[in-house]
Amino acid sequence: MPPVDEQDEQRGLPVDWALAARTAGRLMQPGPTVTRAEARRIVELLRADAATAEGHVREVTGLGQGLPLLPADVVDRPAWASAATSGMAVLTSGAKLPAVPAAARKFTATTAGLQAGAVLSYLGSRVLGQYDPYGGADKQGKLLLVAPNVVAAQQALDVSLEDFALWVCLHEATHRLQFTAVPWLREYFSGEVTAFLSAAESTASGILERLPGMISSARQARDTMGLIELLQGPEQRAILDRLLALTTLLEGHADHVMDAVGPSVVPSVATIRARFTSRRRGGGLLDRLLRALLGVEAKVRQYAVGAAFTKAVVAEVGMAGFNTVWTSPDTLPTRAELDDPAQWLRRVPS
Repeated sequence: MPPVDEQDEQRGLPVDWALAARTAGRLMQPGPTVTRAEARRIVELLRADAATAEGHVREVTGLGQGLPLLPADVVDRPAWASAATSGMAVLTSGAKLPAVPAAARKFTATTAGLQAGAVLSYLGSRVLGQYDPYGGADKQGKLLLVAPNVVAAQQALDVSLEDFALWVCLHEATHRLQFTAVPWLREYFSGEVTAFLSAAESTASGILERLPGMISSARQARDTMGLIELLQGPEQRAILDRLLALTTLLEGHADHVMDAVGPSVVPSVATIRARFTSRRRGGGLLDRLLRALLGVEAKVRQYAVGAAFTKAVVAEVGMAGFNTVWTSPDTLPTRAELDDPAQWLRRVPS
């Protein structure tokens, strides 16, 4: 197979993902220093915990019975960046983008690759784990745990490594189960991303027409996500609404489940949650600015909104009733319903 950057040029993709991975690898710091024996123990712990965690998640959610319990791939920061860019290349490969001259396409892809690499270098020191539905040799999904980041966060929080490792795995195992136990979700998500990217041409042509209204609205926008939405045309905004609703549900559901498993599995779960939530909101001025620019602050809000929705629905109709959300794309909550669970409960019979 040709390298990713050659594939990008053939498909007209706007990002040189191979360059992004190399750039991220060069910019990343190596992470905390541990002995060889400690490194082996951490890797073995995380691999085992991924399968153990999914077993607990299945008990709480009722999803995935009969599926194999699989370990995770434990990686360092550059390997995570490489895997992330490979998954993004697959996810964006179906987009129909505007035709541009080859030289302009290459310049754009190179510039975007460098920018994406810089973003990944920042995120790569913070991501604890990730389920990539399009990763792996067969492109059918891959669960990654970033060992240096798990250790760095555990040390910063001053909590038990055993408890924290399992707690992290509970969140990521929930994401894996969402995509493996819900057969239509993987294709639906990739289809929405493809549609969003393919709508870029009409969006670009309409920006000048919408500019006066955008300037007026921008004065009232409170966050980065609001400004991003102002740049979208009606078609893209509708797709973005659906994507944001879905990712908010996925993140909030995972956050709810990781805590619902309970102190019998993670004895210090209350301490970990309190300290981790405080850490999510903390950081110096530069760190907080970068998080806002990269949309990380919006993602933190996703956890809270999605978890509150999940908690409210489960309290009303139980986990079996909540699982109605996975019936089809039509039963997914809208962004408005995420803020008002009662509205979703009225629309979708459980």
